[in-house]
Amino acid sequence: MSRLDEQPWRVAGKKLAPAPKTLDVGWRGIWPALEKKGLPVVSGGRSAGARVACRTATELGAAAVLALSFPLHPPGKPEKSRADELLGAGVPTLVVQGGNDPFGKPAEFPEGTYELLEVPFGDHGFKVPKKAELSQDDAMTVITGGVTQWAGMLDA
Repeated sequence: MSRLDEQPWRVAGKKLAPAPKTLDVGWRGIWPALEKKGLPVVSGGRSAGARVACRTATELGAAAVLALSFPLHPPGKPEKSRADELLGAGVPTLVVQGGNDPFGKPAEFPEGTYELLEVPFGDHGFKVPKKAELSQDDAMTVITGGVTQWAGMLDA
């Protein structure tokens, strides 16, 4: 998987993304470069990028959304849910979530029309502890296998 963009706020050394509206404007600007007539585009991102992909999916005509490490809520603040963004994607959506993600563990996610793939023991970056029953390589196999299977079903 190649990256078409690098988040400017990360390049600038900031740890927090700018306001959602600012992120969405940037994504809307790059979207025309992703579109090719006759080819469906799966919009996706990790963390704040997953939120952007969900918020803009129907507007931009995405065929589906791949949401990696969707930040369901800020760590320790489940009352500040962002579930509406995920539930409002309006297209087939796969959420790949670490089992120990402080931004939302899989069990915290509401019922919805999306699919949820858990990476056991994974944190927000899918890193698993060295003492976990799953190696880091195994965690990556869970992710790549699950995404590949899901993407293959989009054509069906």
